Amino acid sequence: MTTTFRSVNPARSDDVVGEFPAHTADDVDAAVVRAAEAQRAWARVPVPTRAEVVAAAGAVLAERKQELADLVAREAGKVLVEAGGDVQEAIDMAAFVAGQGRAAMGETVPSELGDKLCWTTRQPVGVVGLITPWNFPVAIPSWKVFPALLAGNGIVIKPSEHAPACCEAFVAACAEAGLPEGLVQVVHGAAEPAAALAVHPGVGAVSFTGSVATGRKVAAAAMESGPRVLSLELGGKNAMVVRPDADLDLALDGAIFGAFGTSGQRCTSTSRLIVHPDVAEELVGRIVERAEALRLGDPRDPTVDVGPVITAAAAERIAGMVEAAVAEGATVATGGKPVTVAGCEGGAFFAPTVLTGVRPDHRIAREEVFGPVLAVMEVADLDEAIDVVNGVEYGLSAAVYTRDISTALRAVERIDTGIVYVNAPTIGAEIPLPFGGTKHTGNGFREAGTRGIEQFSQIKTVYVDYSGRLQKAQIDTHPIDTGAGAAPGPREEDA
Repeated sequence: MTTTFRSVNPARSDDVVGEFPAHTADDVDAAVVRAAEAQRAWARVPVPTRAEVVAAAGAVLAERKQELADLVAREAGKVLVEAGGDVQEAIDMAAFVAGQGRAAMGETVPSELGDKLCWTTRQPVGVVGLITPWNFPVAIPSWKVFPALLAGNGIVIKPSEHAPACCEAFVAACAEAGLPEGLVQVVHGAAEPAAALAVHPGVGAVSFTGSVATGRKVAAAAMESGPRVLSLELGGKNAMVVRPDADLDLALDGAIFGAFGTSGQRCTSTSRLIVHPDVAEELVGRIVERAEALRLGDPRDPTVDVGPVITAAAAERIAGMVEAAVAEGATVATGGKPVTVAGCEGGAFFAPTVLTGVRPDHRIAREEVFGPVLAVMEVADLDEAIDVVNGVEYGLSAAVYTRDISTALRAVERIDTGIVYVNAPTIGAEIPLPFGGTKHTGNGFREAGTRGIEQFSQIKTVYVDYSGRLQKAQIDTHPIDTGAGAAPGPREEDA
């Protein structure tokens, strides 16, 4: 008998979004077999034709945008404007990836030998395993599914157990667009199907987005079971640096959006504010005022600014981190605890929180919170501020606010993150550009942009010799020249 689990609206504990099977390792094996069978035919489909299917999927998503946005708000707790953006990102990703279907996917190079052609092309890896989070339940699957499809792969996707309905709706839209039956398989559950997918011998690539702790487990399991492509997009401890010459109105907007958008549950959320003492009092005071004015409630209410965190357990974890920060010497300027919202019985809400008096060595300044908590540190010197930005194990996103071009460029050059913004918040990546980070944020791969296709394909190098004779590359046929300026002699093949 198959066990099941429920997906519950984080804003209302009595609202069950759906019931889903908790798949086993055997279920994952069956899904991989089905995807592999469909992939063999899909790999023979011309790339431009695959691109047309991806474009059609984007069109279906566009038709269902409002319906999907409502589902994202209900299941993931994102306010409607953010939920709509989540779906729109998938629509845009489909358009971008479809455009790559007629772009070069290899290179030609001149041979060192005559009458010889050299080029590279890209081949699918076979079946790819995708493990996706709940915080972007439509957008992040699109970042993985569409490039993988264009590259000619079959897919088994394991969404977060907190957002299974969103993934099912996304895959249904893709199927309606004309995907071959069986090509994209969905498995549900928590640890067991994820672990089974990571170690399955029939999976040629694994792409994971989630926490550092879980990512390390996935990586260890995947590499222990045999060589394969492994892409990890993990956590962040993103900082916003505000210099004394900054536009404080702009910095204020950036801090509010970056720290409290999606209830601080983005891997790029602004978790640290590193502000110059000359403007700290004014800026922090205004941030506190704005944070206290934010309206919490049902994310499907268009007047609501901030929705819930994903679970009651998450709210308790965030509260524990705030308590630990206070014990280390930080001060709660506003928020700092779970709150009850009228009309949202059992909802997992946490008040937008600002902590002052934080030091770089505090736990709250070093560990990912994944909640609406902004830790404020005052630092005067620019070089010291950059050192604080870099002094954590993460390296995803950072922002610097300044009117001085020299300050901006020094920061861009020295900040050790995969993404740097100038006079813009730490959130808001655009799909034509690569997304990912340094250090423990990932393992070097990038999603989105043209780089997003690379993790789901393998390079094949091709040599075509039409000389009609044996030509020897990588053999030293040049005599050693001891004369000044003498040109190398002819190759023995050409003599």
